Amino acid sequence: MKPIVSIIMGSTSDLPVMEKAMKQLEELQIPFEVNALSAHRTPDAVEQFAKEARGRGIQVIIAAAGMAAALPGVIAASTNVPVIGVPIKGMLDGLDAMLSIIQMPPGIPVATVGVNAAQNAAILAAQIIALSDDAVATKMDDYKARLGEKIKKANEQLAEIKDFKYKTN
Repeated sequence: MKPIVSIIMGSTSDLPVMEKAMKQLEELQIPFEVNALSAHRTPDAVEQFAKEARGRGIQVIIAAAGMAAALPGVIAASTNVPVIGVPIKGMLDGLDAMLSIIQMPPGIPVATVGVNAAQNAAILAAQIIALSDDAVATKMDDYKARLGEKIKKANEQLAEIKDFKYKTN
């Protein structure tokens, strides 16, 4: 099995956040790899990874970064593979990282999800892959249907609450 999604983080301190992406990809049965690379501490390795990603079959890269948050942009500068940035909550509640990731210059786009929103990054990666993979598209359709079912069940549970005199539903 070869990975088609690559999850990259600046250090293993980002792992608790990025595990959400790993769990989501696992649930969707999408092969992935996980590595630590640093835009500042291992810039040559980051560039080499980015340049080789497409040739290795990687279709989407999810890159986590906090504070200066250079990693997603540095990767995007050296590859045509779509990069999804996950800002990691840090000094300014992740706003510093988010702004660093979304403010890319023309020609070097990085899709960006919310602060610590690794699960959404995995879902976006799956949606990108689903454009050319019918099996993943079906899994995404099923996933979205399950989301709707959760809300339907929640409303059924809320309707059963009867302890309030002025509750009308």
